[in-house]
Amino acid sequence: MNILKKFVFTLFIFQGSISLAQTIIPSSPEINVESYILMDASTGKIIASGNPDSQIEPASMTKVMSAYVIADQLKQKLVSFNDLVLVSEKAWKMEGSRTFIEVGKKVPLIDLLRGLVIQSGNDATVALAEYIAGTEEGFVDVMNAYASEMGLSNTLFQNSTGLPNPSHFTSTRDLAVLGSRLISEFPDHYKLYKEREFTFNEIRQVNRNKLLWQDDSVDGIKTGFTSSAGYCLISSAQRNGMRLISVVAGSATSQNTFTSSQRLLEYGFRFFSTKKLLNGNEMIQTSKVWAGKSDSVSLGLESDLILTVPRATLKTVTFNYKINSNIEAPISKGMKLGVVDVLSDGKLLTSKPLIALDTVEEKGFLGRFIDKLILWFINLFDFNND
Repeated sequence: MNILKKFVFTLFIFQGSISLAQTIIPSSPEINVESYILMDASTGKIIASGNPDSQIEPASMTKVMSAYVIADQLKQKLVSFNDLVLVSEKAWKMEGSRTFIEVGKKVPLIDLLRGLVIQSGNDATVALAEYIAGTEEGFVDVMNAYASEMGLSNTLFQNSTGLPNPSHFTSTRDLAVLGSRLISEFPDHYKLYKEREFTFNEIRQVNRNKLLWQDDSVDGIKTGFTSSAGYCLISSAQRNGMRLISVVAGSATSQNTFTSSQRLLEYGFRFFSTKKLLNGNEMIQTSKVWAGKSDSVSLGLESDLILTVPRATLKTVTFNYKINSNIEAPISKGMKLGVVDVLSDGKLLTSKPLIALDTVEEKGFLGRFIDKLILWFINLFDFNND
């Protein structure tokens, strides 16, 4: 009997340990860089960070914005992949990483774009900037306008390539937002970022993002390096429908950049989950309507409710619907008529407005009078019982 009791007690402790292990989220890995961030691309949830708003020198990570501008120009059909871009002497002479374009030659835009994205060619980047805006300086003005529109408050560009300049800066948070926008808005363009090599003028050049070879879930985004910026990397990976973006900046070695990025991504995928909890524009509640041609109105969310939370949190999610009392017509579609609170173990995770999914017109005069009279008596009854 003593042996049986001991076995049962041991089993109880073991099961309790498993339950506890499932609910504890370890601290994010220690990353030896100047600044870093790990963000879910779809929700914007920051999973881990260190100095994410400090100003950093972005080096060639700058080219993500250059490519974003070009992708938008392509989407608007202001330029095309088949356009022939004349290579200027300035583009040809660019220092740093190169695609080896030749001055005076006309190069298809798609080849230059591959040179920018895959090989990180400064010469290809400047040639594209001049083609889009006439001059690189004009292109930089466009880059800064896009940054302002995105709300990148810690970003200012002075060139299209990322070459050092005291007034050329950004932050890892801003770069994570930029990467998320690039991926979501230009998915076809983003396919370029997972290409491992590019050959131009019979010169084969390999993508500098080593994570593309180390992790099949990684599909971008951009490396960077200057002696003053150190080694930098924006990386993104997708597993089971969850996409994460990590940005590390100011690493002392190239290997540390890739190792740190991989550790951040593994941490996020291991301990967090991004799930759609409720569908947008779909009825999830109904409410009584007074003085309306319809007696009820359908309530729902304007858009899908998607959350990034620790995995164990999803097991205890509950919804608390708070609907306005005594709702009266007229009701216009989209009118806020309540809120839904999302909770886990009694703790509020988020709140979203409940909106009318359709329009409810008023009844005629007599119908409105009768409903309002009934409602008056109801309110009076409630008042007398307070």
